[in-house]
Amino acid sequence: MIEIDGSEGEGGGQVVRNSCALSLVTGKPFRITQVRAKRSKPGLMRQHVTAVEAAARIGGAEVIGAAVGSDTLEFRPGAVQPGEYRFAVGTAGSTSLVLQTVLMPLVLAGGPSRLVLEGGTHNMLAPPFDFIERTFLPIVNRMGPTVEARLIRHGFYPRGGGRIEVDVTPAPLTAIDCLDCGEMGEGTAQVLFTGLPAEIAQRMIARLRKDLPYWPDEAFTIRELPADQGPGVILMIEARKAHVTEIASGFGQLGVPAERLAKTAAGRLKGYVASGAFAGPYLADQLVLPFALAAGGSFTTVKPSGHLLTAMALAERFLERPVVLEQDAQGRHLVRFV
Repeated sequence: MIEIDGSEGEGGGQVVRNSCALSLVTGKPFRITQVRAKRSKPGLMRQHVTAVEAAARIGGAEVIGAAVGSDTLEFRPGAVQPGEYRFAVGTAGSTSLVLQTVLMPLVLAGGPSRLVLEGGTHNMLAPPFDFIERTFLPIVNRMGPTVEARLIRHGFYPRGGGRIEVDVTPAPLTAIDCLDCGEMGEGTAQVLFTGLPAEIAQRMIARLRKDLPYWPDEAFTIRELPADQGPGVILMIEARKAHVTEIASGFGQLGVPAERLAKTAAGRLKGYVASGAFAGPYLADQLVLPFALAAGGSFTTVKPSGHLLTAMALAERFLERPVVLEQDAQGRHLVRFV
């Protein structure tokens, strides 16, 4: 039984998700105490419970403590079974984070699977669907499997109600090296909004035009979604490089001016582009699971986040292989899987 202190590292839900995924692949049971101790509302929330239940269902696991508010979780895995599954968060909790929990075990399963995930698709503190589809999954597919994701319906916080469908064709994960992002290609910026004044989206785009003055007019678009899919607004700025696509996003929040959200997102994207690193901060921590399970490979990234360091530490504990972090001559941070 692997004992994990949930207050260590980033101290949030990532510890739960990655532990479930690694447990299913390795067959090693675990117990987490002080679950999400560093969050304003400690313990499991609805989306974490759904992620644990999803992991238990695909892997025939025995689970103790999978309840909203629980601060202790015990997970004893069984054998992963491919197939067709539907998981509903029941709130605006992130479908992307539930997918993160079950994807690698299904990628390494003995047959194809199809997932239907319902909940939030574009919400704070989680990668939006577009990031999963265009940034993360192309790297996974480069490693051998084929994973295709489709957005059926948007779901914003707090209503939720979104739906994504994912088809998984498994294959062994092949180690790859992702050191250079390649030359900058096309860049785009899009605001999706629903149930809110169009002026909010227009102000975001107006601010972006000031921060990205060298981008052509056609790079900036606004799209209004059906009212029953909101209310909500998200800005997504996409930089398509030769070897990877990065997406910086900003979610509308009460009390935060549209201009500030746009300026912050643009600043993050420009910082990533200037770094020359392959992976931005959000892609980096998501790459740890597939790279660690491939037992090799490497990628460069920007300044390591708490999520990245936590993901690396968990991979080392379950797989009993080192993950090395070092800085290269260009100032980028290199993550190597031994």
